Amino acid sequence: MVFTDRKAAILGKPVEHSLSPVLHGAAFRALGLDGWTYERVEMDGPGLPAFVDGLGPEWTGLSVTMPGKRAALEHADEVTPRAAAVGAANTLVRRETGWLADCTDVDGVTEALRIAAGYSPGADDGAVILGAGGTAAAAVVGLASLGVRTVRLVMRDPARATETVEAAQRAGLDAEVLRWADTDFGKLAAGSAVLVNTVPPDAVRPHLAELARIRCVLDVIYHPWPTALAEAVADRGGRLATGLDMLLHQAFGQSEYFTGQPAPRAEMRDALREATGGILSLPIS
Repeated sequence: MVFTDRKAAILGKPVEHSLSPVLHGAAFRALGLDGWTYERVEMDGPGLPAFVDGLGPEWTGLSVTMPGKRAALEHADEVTPRAAAVGAANTLVRRETGWLADCTDVDGVTEALRIAAGYSPGADDGAVILGAGGTAAAAVVGLASLGVRTVRLVMRDPARATETVEAAQRAGLDAEVLRWADTDFGKLAAGSAVLVNTVPPDAVRPHLAELARIRCVLDVIYHPWPTALAEAVADRGGRLATGLDMLLHQAFGQSEYFTGQPAPRAEMRDALREATGGILSLPIS
Protein backbone atom coordinates (compact mmCIF):
# COMPACT_ATOMS: atom_id res chain seq x y z
CA MET A 1 0.00 0.00 0.00
CA VAL A 2 1.29 3.45 -0.95
CA PHE A 3 0.65 6.25 1.56
CA THR A 4 0.44 9.71 0.02
CA ASP A 5 -0.26 11.25 3.42
CA ARG A 6 2.40 10.56 6.02
CA LYS A 7 2.99 11.37 9.66
CA ALA A 8 5.99 12.31 11.76
CA ALA A 9 6.38 13.76 15.24
CA ILE A 10 8.72 14.94 17.96
CA LEU A 11 8.63 12.86 21.14
CA GLY A 12 9.76 14.36 24.44
CA LYS A 13 8.76 15.56 27.88
CA PRO A 14 8.26 18.47 28.02
CA VAL A 15 7.78 19.06 24.30
CA GLU A 16 5.22 21.87 23.99
CA HIS A 17 7.84 24.50 23.10
CA SER A 18 9.75 22.39 20.57
CA LEU A 19 10.66 24.20 17.34
CA SER A 20 10.93 20.96 15.37
CA PRO A 21 7.38 21.33 13.94
CA VAL A 22 8.45 24.69 12.52
CA LEU A 23 11.40 23.11 10.73
CA HIS A 24 9.73 19.98 9.43
CA GLY A 25 6.48 21.71 8.56
CA ALA A 26 8.49 24.12 6.41
CA ALA A 27 10.28 21.19 4.78
CA PHE A 28 7.02 19.41 3.93
CA ARG A 29 5.57 22.57 2.41
CA ALA A 30 8.68 23.31 0.38
CA LEU A 31 8.70 19.76 -0.97
CA GLY A 32 5.04 19.87 -1.90
CA LEU A 33 4.06 17.20 0.63
CA ASP A 34 0.71 18.78 1.37
CA GLY A 35 -0.81 15.79 3.15
CA TRP A 36 2.13 15.25 5.49
CA THR A 37 1.90 16.25 9.15
CA TYR A 38 4.37 16.73 11.98
CA GLU A 39 3.18 17.00 15.57
CA ARG A 40 4.37 17.19 19.16
CA VAL A 41 3.81 14.14 21.37
CA GLU A 42 4.42 14.29 25.11
CA MET A 43 6.36 11.10 25.79
CA ASP A 44 8.88 9.86 28.35
CA GLY A 45 11.48 7.13 27.90
CA PRO A 46 9.54 4.23 29.46
CA GLY A 47 6.49 4.96 27.32
CA LEU A 48 8.38 5.21 24.03
CA PRO A 49 8.60 1.50 23.06
CA ALA A 50 4.86 0.87 23.31
CA PHE A 51 4.09 4.11 21.48
CA VAL A 52 6.43 3.25 18.61
CA ASP A 53 5.11 -0.30 18.37
CA GLY A 54 1.57 1.03 18.08
CA LEU A 55 2.25 3.32 15.13
CA GLY A 56 0.59 2.53 11.83
CA PRO A 57 2.39 2.24 8.50
CA GLU A 58 1.59 5.86 7.64
CA TRP A 59 4.25 6.95 10.14
CA THR A 60 7.54 7.71 8.40
CA GLY A 61 9.73 8.81 11.29
CA LEU A 62 10.18 10.38 14.69
CA SER A 63 12.38 13.03 16.20
CA VAL A 64 13.24 12.20 19.80
CA THR A 65 14.33 14.61 22.48
CA MET A 66 14.90 14.13 26.20
CA PRO A 67 14.19 11.98 28.07
CA GLY A 68 13.67 9.35 25.38
CA LYS A 69 16.92 9.29 23.40
CA ARG A 70 18.41 6.24 25.10
CA ALA A 71 15.09 4.38 24.89
CA ALA A 72 14.93 5.16 21.17
CA LEU A 73 18.38 3.65 20.66
CA GLU A 74 17.59 0.54 22.65
CA HIS A 75 14.24 -0.06 20.94
CA ALA A 76 15.46 0.28 17.37
CA ASP A 77 15.89 -2.69 15.05
CA GLU A 78 19.01 -1.14 13.51
CA VAL A 79 21.45 1.45 14.85
CA THR A 80 23.92 3.63 12.95
CA PRO A 81 27.55 3.61 14.13
CA ARG A 82 27.41 7.20 15.31
CA ALA A 83 24.23 6.65 17.33
CA ALA A 84 25.94 3.66 18.93
CA ALA A 85 28.96 5.85 19.69
CA VAL A 86 26.82 8.56 21.30
CA GLY A 87 24.76 5.99 23.20
CA ALA A 88 21.53 7.76 22.25
CA ALA A 89 19.34 8.44 19.23
CA ASN A 90 17.40 11.56 18.31
CA THR A 91 15.95 10.04 15.14
CA LEU A 92 13.85 6.97 14.40
CA VAL A 93 12.98 6.27 10.78
CA ARG A 94 10.83 3.46 9.42
CA ARG A 95 12.54 0.94 7.17
CA GLU A 96 11.20 -2.23 5.56
CA THR A 97 13.09 -4.21 8.20
CA GLY A 98 11.93 -2.10 11.16
CA TRP A 99 13.04 1.12 12.84
CA LEU A 100 16.47 2.63 12.21
CA ALA A 101 18.01 4.81 14.94
CA ASP A 102 20.47 7.59 14.19
CA CYS A 103 21.82 10.61 16.03
CA THR A 104 21.74 13.65 13.76
CA ASP A 105 22.68 15.71 16.82
CA VAL A 106 26.23 14.90 15.71
CA ASP A 107 25.58 16.81 12.47
CA GLY A 108 24.13 19.60 14.56
CA VAL A 109 27.38 19.97 16.49
CA THR A 110 29.76 19.61 13.57
CA GLU A 111 27.91 21.84 11.12
CA ALA A 112 27.15 24.52 13.70
CA LEU A 113 30.86 24.70 14.49
CA ARG A 114 32.01 24.42 10.89
CA ILE A 115 29.52 26.76 9.22
CA ALA A 116 28.36 29.20 11.91
CA ALA A 117 31.64 29.41 13.85
CA GLY A 118 33.96 28.81 10.91
CA TYR A 119 35.81 26.08 12.76
CA SER A 120 38.55 24.24 10.90
CA PRO A 121 40.46 21.92 13.25
CA GLY A 122 44.20 21.94 13.50
CA ALA A 123 46.22 18.79 14.06
CA ASP A 124 46.79 19.48 17.75
CA ASP A 125 43.49 21.12 18.64
CA GLY A 126 42.03 20.42 22.05
CA ALA A 127 38.40 20.94 23.01
CA VAL A 128 36.49 21.82 26.17
CA ILE A 129 32.94 20.78 26.99
CA LEU A 130 31.19 22.40 29.93
CA GLY A 131 28.53 20.14 31.43
CA ALA A 132 27.64 16.47 31.22
CA GLY A 133 24.10 16.37 29.81
CA GLY A 134 22.90 14.56 26.72
CA THR A 135 24.34 17.20 24.39
CA ALA A 136 27.84 16.50 25.70
CA ALA A 137 27.86 12.92 24.40
CA ALA A 138 26.84 14.04 20.91
CA ALA A 139 29.45 16.81 21.13
CA VAL A 140 32.35 14.48 21.82
CA VAL A 141 31.39 12.25 18.88
CA GLY A 142 31.01 15.30 16.66
CA LEU A 143 34.34 16.74 17.73
CA ALA A 144 36.03 13.42 17.05
CA SER A 145 34.55 13.36 13.54
CA LEU A 146 36.03 16.82 12.93
CA GLY A 147 39.48 15.56 13.82
CA VAL A 148 39.78 16.73 17.42
CA ARG A 149 41.65 14.14 19.49
CA THR A 150 41.56 15.46 23.07
CA VAL A 151 38.72 16.88 25.13
CA ARG A 152 38.41 18.14 28.69
CA LEU A 153 35.03 17.73 30.34
CA VAL A 154 34.34 20.27 33.08
CA MET A 155 31.44 19.66 35.47
CA ARG A 156 30.43 20.19 39.05
CA ASP A 157 30.11 16.45 39.74
CA PRO A 158 32.64 14.28 37.85
CA ALA A 159 30.58 11.21 38.76
CA ARG A 160 28.09 12.34 36.13
CA ALA A 161 30.69 12.11 33.38
CA THR A 162 30.47 8.36 32.81
CA GLU A 163 28.21 8.36 29.76
CA THR A 164 30.09 11.20 28.06
CA VAL A 165 33.48 9.60 28.75
CA GLU A 166 32.24 6.32 27.33
CA ALA A 167 30.99 8.10 24.22
CA ALA A 168 34.37 9.81 23.84
CA GLN A 169 36.17 6.47 24.13
CA ARG A 170 33.91 4.84 21.54
CA ALA A 171 34.68 7.76 19.21
CA GLY A 172 38.45 7.44 19.77
CA LEU A 173 38.73 10.67 21.75
CA ASP A 174 41.04 11.10 24.74
CA ALA A 175 38.88 12.58 27.51
CA GLU A 176 39.92 14.18 30.80
CA VAL A 177 37.34 14.97 33.47
CA LEU A 178 37.80 18.11 35.58
CA ARG A 179 35.85 19.21 38.64
CA TRP A 180 34.42 22.69 38.10
CA ALA A 181 35.51 24.02 41.48
CA ASP A 182 39.12 22.90 40.92
CA THR A 183 39.53 24.12 37.34
CA ASP A 184 41.92 26.89 36.33
CA PHE A 185 39.80 28.38 33.54
CA GLY A 186 42.60 30.58 32.26
CA LYS A 187 44.89 27.60 31.78
CA LEU A 188 42.00 25.61 30.32
CA ALA A 189 41.30 28.27 27.70
CA ALA A 190 44.96 28.69 26.80
CA GLY A 191 45.19 25.05 25.78
CA SER A 192 41.92 24.82 23.86
CA ALA A 193 40.80 25.72 20.35
CA VAL A 194 37.08 24.98 20.63
CA LEU A 195 34.49 25.18 23.40
CA VAL A 196 31.04 23.60 23.66
CA ASN A 197 28.99 25.05 26.49
CA THR A 198 25.95 23.12 27.70
CA VAL A 199 25.44 24.75 31.11
CA PRO A 200 23.22 27.74 32.06
CA PRO A 201 24.51 31.30 31.53
CA ASP A 202 24.89 32.07 35.23
CA ALA A 203 27.27 29.14 35.69
CA VAL A 204 29.81 30.50 33.19
CA ARG A 205 29.43 34.18 34.11
CA PRO A 206 32.39 34.20 36.59
CA HIS A 207 34.68 32.80 33.90
CA LEU A 208 33.68 34.81 30.83
CA ALA A 209 36.99 36.61 30.39
CA GLU A 210 38.91 33.33 30.24
CA LEU A 211 36.43 31.29 28.18
CA ALA A 212 35.97 34.02 25.57
CA ARG A 213 39.65 33.61 24.65
CA ILE A 214 38.85 30.27 22.98
CA ARG A 215 38.62 31.03 19.29
CA CYS A 216 35.53 28.95 18.39
CA VAL A 217 32.56 28.57 20.73
CA LEU A 218 29.31 26.64 20.49
CA ASP A 219 26.93 27.91 23.17
CA VAL A 220 23.91 25.61 23.06
CA ILE A 221 21.90 28.09 25.15
CA TYR A 222 19.92 30.47 22.94
CA HIS A 223 17.08 31.71 25.13
CA PRO A 224 17.20 34.40 26.33
CA TRP A 225 19.58 35.80 23.74
CA PRO A 226 22.27 36.98 23.74
CA THR A 227 23.90 35.08 26.56
CA ALA A 228 26.71 36.65 28.53
CA LEU A 229 29.11 34.17 26.93
CA ALA A 230 27.97 35.14 23.45
CA GLU A 231 28.52 38.81 24.24
CA ALA A 232 31.98 38.11 25.64
CA VAL A 233 32.98 36.11 22.56
CA ALA A 234 31.69 38.86 20.27
CA ASP A 235 33.58 41.53 22.21
CA ARG A 236 36.83 39.63 21.65
CA GLY A 237 36.09 39.05 17.96
CA GLY A 238 35.67 35.32 18.39
CA ARG A 239 33.57 32.94 16.32
CA LEU A 240 30.26 31.75 17.74
CA ALA A 241 27.73 29.03 16.98
CA THR A 242 24.53 28.56 18.96
CA GLY A 243 21.94 26.01 19.94
CA LEU A 244 19.68 27.34 17.18
CA ASP A 245 22.41 26.59 14.64
CA MET A 246 22.70 23.11 16.11
CA LEU A 247 18.91 22.60 16.01
CA LEU A 248 18.79 23.67 12.38
CA HIS A 249 21.62 21.51 11.14
CA GLN A 250 20.48 18.38 12.96
CA ALA A 251 17.05 18.79 11.34
CA PHE A 252 18.40 18.60 7.80
CA GLY A 253 19.40 14.96 8.13
CA GLN A 254 16.12 14.11 9.83
CA SER A 255 14.18 15.72 7.00
CA GLU A 256 16.04 13.63 4.45
CA TYR A 257 15.37 10.48 6.44
CA PHE A 258 11.65 11.25 6.69
CA THR A 259 11.02 12.38 3.10
CA GLY A 260 13.71 10.63 1.07
CA GLN A 261 14.47 13.97 -0.61
CA PRO A 262 17.21 16.58 -0.16
CA ALA A 263 16.35 18.91 2.70
CA PRO A 264 15.08 22.35 1.58
CA ARG A 265 17.66 24.07 3.73
CA ALA A 266 16.91 27.69 2.93
CA GLU A 267 13.19 27.27 3.56
CA MET A 268 13.81 25.48 6.85
CA ARG A 269 16.29 28.15 7.93
CA ASP A 270 13.91 30.97 7.02
CA ALA A 271 11.06 29.38 8.96
CA LEU A 272 13.23 28.99 12.04
CA ARG A 273 14.45 32.58 11.82
CA GLU A 274 10.87 33.84 11.55
CA ALA A 275 9.74 31.72 14.51
CA THR A 276 12.57 33.07 16.67
CA GLY A 277 12.24 36.72 15.75
CA GLY A 278 15.31 36.78 13.52
CA ILE A 279 17.66 36.89 16.50
CA LEU A 280 20.37 34.95 14.63
CA SER A 281 21.46 34.79 11.00
CA LEU A 282 21.70 30.96 10.95
CA PRO A 283 24.09 30.47 8.01
CA ILE A 284 23.68 27.26 6.03
CA SER A 285 26.82 27.29 3.89
